[in-house]
Amino acid sequence: MSRIGKKPITLPKDVTVTIDGNIVTSKGPKGELTQTIDPDMVVKMEEGQVVVERPTEQKRHKAMHGLYRSLINNMVEGVSEGYSKKLELVGVGYKAAVSQNVLELNLGYSHNIYLAVPTEVKVTAETQKGKNPIVTLESADKQLIGQVAAKIRSLRKIEPYKGKGIKFVGEQIRRKAGKTAAK
Repeated sequence: MSRIGKKPITLPKDVTVTIDGNIVTSKGPKGELTQTIDPDMVVKMEEGQVVVERPTEQKRHKAMHGLYRSLINNMVEGVSEGYSKKLELVGVGYKAAVSQNVLELNLGYSHNIYLAVPTEVKVTAETQKGKNPIVTLESADKQLIGQVAAKIRSLRKIEPYKGKGIKFVGEQIRRKAGKTAAK
């Protein structure tokens, strides 16, 4: 039984959702997002709420029930409030700069890395003296912002001995003990 799928999605006052067959579109102050829904699933508008229903009790339909409800909820939340992720560059000499949606990273390699960020994602880089550089990503699309953050993180993964690399702000890193001195 999908508890998440059964919950109706209440719409904020500034968000509109239109359902055209198996395409759901949400519009709000932060933008517009569309999602294609499986033809088996039924999406309805009832009293200012979006309701997702499944046709049968098959395992496949149960799995899609909660999935599509969550995707539609993420769209509604994204166009009303938006999402943001902050990445911290931990390491000596690590730098980040942004110019025209191109993120320039200096991560200790022999060359700088230039990453073209999609236009839907707003990226800013902030560097304060004595602190690690922070890259902030903002977008209405939760999936896209997660993909971009994962791509940036994959450029220099956190290593467990010194804790150097790219991590999310507030993320706890599991540290390992290094070599011990011989007696």
